[in-house]
Amino acid sequence: MMNQSGNSPKAYLRTKILTATPAELRLMLFDGALRFAEQGREGLQQKNYEQAYNGISRCQDIVLELINSLKPEHAPDLCEKLTALYTFIYTRLVSATTERNVEMLDEAVALLRYERETWQLVLNQLAQENASAGGMQQTPKPPHMNGAGDGSGNTSSLVGGKVSLRG
Repeated sequence: MMNQSGNSPKAYLRTKILTATPAELRLMLFDGALRFAEQGREGLQQKNYEQAYNGISRCQDIVLELINSLKPEHAPDLCEKLTALYTFIYTRLVSATTERNVEMLDEAVALLRYERETWQLVLNQLAQENASAGGMQQTPKPPHMNGAGDGSGNTSSLVGGKVSLRG
């Protein structure tokens, strides 16, 4: 017999992921990357290099997902800049692991936090705009950024909605 209390958090997360917009999924990716980076940081500080490797590797996987979810055919300039930023973050994560350097990890984390905060502000602004437009949309759609997307204020064409989760 399965313990339902043990399955509840996984079921909740699964439902949250399956019902999220692409923009909300991207926010979840940032949250996961930051959580795993913190686990890696704790590992580096405690000289538990297996924990450091596992946390930072999972953060790297998410950064790769952030890169792969961009759709440059809709906003090539923006996607090129984001790809360069995420590649830099990924490189710092690799260096932090190989050199066991907390400062390099902190640099990557600071950039991820900034990106997460920026994305949250965009989602908040969109929610406000939707609310002031009479609440015609109950859930925010992906935001329109720098002329990206299809001209409708929807960047689902800029950001893919596919997310893979491990563990």
